[in-house]
Amino acid sequence: MQGVSPVWVFYLLWTICSSSHSPSPSTSAISTSVFLIFSQLSSGSAAMANMLDAAAETMMVHKDFQAAFDSCDRGLQSLSGMDTEDSRCAELKAGFCILGIQALAELNRWHGVLSWVLQYYELPERIPAKIMQMCILLYSKVSEPAVMQETARVWLHCSSNSRALGFGTVAELYLLHILVPLRDTEEARELIAGRVGSCAFTEDQRKTALDVVVEKEQQALEPPPNPGCSPNSDISTHSVSMKVQKNDSTSSGSFSLQRIFLAVVLLYMLFIRMDPALPSSFMWISKLHRLLKQMWCFLLAPPSYALPQSKSF
Repeated sequence: MQGVSPVWVFYLLWTICSSSHSPSPSTSAISTSVFLIFSQLSSGSAAMANMLDAAAETMMVHKDFQAAFDSCDRGLQSLSGMDTEDSRCAELKAGFCILGIQALAELNRWHGVLSWVLQYYELPERIPAKIMQMCILLYSKVSEPAVMQETARVWLHCSSNSRALGFGTVAELYLLHILVPLRDTEEARELIAGRVGSCAFTEDQRKTALDVVVEKEQQALEPPPNPGCSPNSDISTHSVSMKVQKNDSTSSGSFSLQRIFLAVVLLYMLFIRMDPALPSSFMWISKLHRLLKQMWCFLLAPPSYALPQSKSF
């Protein structure tokens, strides 16, 4: 039976972790549909698919992030001469971009991610929704949400993107990870009440979003706390601490479910979809075992806002 490509595992992990809207910026993947169309590619596209597969293996298995990024850059340059309207080429282009973003984050060169993506998509509104989501989360994670504000605004107000799969997620991330941290409550209100909000959110979601904005406005109007001793200071500190512990507990439960689901999926691929007795399966079993150990270590690690070179998704 045909072995499982490591690039498929990479895409699967991104899909799983992106469902929580708070993945690490050094981790990413696109829909498994990329893997499913590999068998239908033309000779030119098949060569690009092989290049993408090799780049993913270079990064995920060998952890040579610079070589992986260079391969993605060459792949995107080659795709620029092909029919960009072809959905298969569009999927490959998105795959190279996602892998390249991962590599740049691992190299701690996150500041160049947006300009690199725009180099190949040219205009913000042409960026696929999944890549836009990744960029918003990346710059939010490194405390630079303002970098994405204009690009995401243009993307959301492009009428053709309102029909794109993932439009609602982009709008939600833009609101929570860009406008709210920047305290741009005026634009947040306009987004919720306007065309973007009506396309992206249900009525209940719009009400909840508006409540978040109102809360942030009230916090902005409150005077800064007195650094002096206050009988309420200990109570306030304790209250905040309890809230943080509660949030950490909720986050921990979410990651536990993700770990269980991830383990089940990978074990399924190892022992049901592949025949371990076949000599051709040994290489993929070995690679998937290493990938499983890497992913497990990451998910068990505490949250971090840094982008160390040595960590993987």
